[in-house]
Amino acid sequence: MYVTRRQAFVGTGITLAAATVAGCAGYGDGPTQSGPAEPAGPAEPAGTAPSGGAAIAKVADVPVGSGVIVGDTVVTQPAPGEFMGFSSTCTHKGCTVNKIADGTINCPCHGSAFNLDGTVAKGPATRPLDAKTVAVEGDSIVLQ
Repeated sequence: MYVTRRQAFVGTGITLAAATVAGCAGYGDGPTQSGPAEPAGPAEPAGTAPSGGAAIAKVADVPVGSGVIVGDTVVTQPAPGEFMGFSSTCTHKGCTVNKIADGTINCPCHGSAFNLDGTVAKGPATRPLDAKTVAVEGDSIVLQ
């Protein structure tokens, strides 16, 4: 079989175009939202939250004025008994926040920081962390 230069050139172009489309198909598919996220409200008191969610942390493990990162969820306790949940994905470029210190949730990639209620404390992020619903069930924090 004989392939002309034109056929090889066209075939290479089609292959490159297909690879580009396939490689870019998932680009930018991070969390989307039409507007600013509303921070999750305080968790319901123990015993009143609907059951059936997955326990992700113990109440005692979430310090007042700080929080913990559990997998893809950030759980904070801005005030005693007030628990909030957020995605651990930074709203700037999709990196994973990795540290909670001095009252902020911090992203290592570009320096964004978020307050314990998920709002932006320092850019370049311009949107709050996406809220997740958490509740207190007994001595556990439950992801709803």
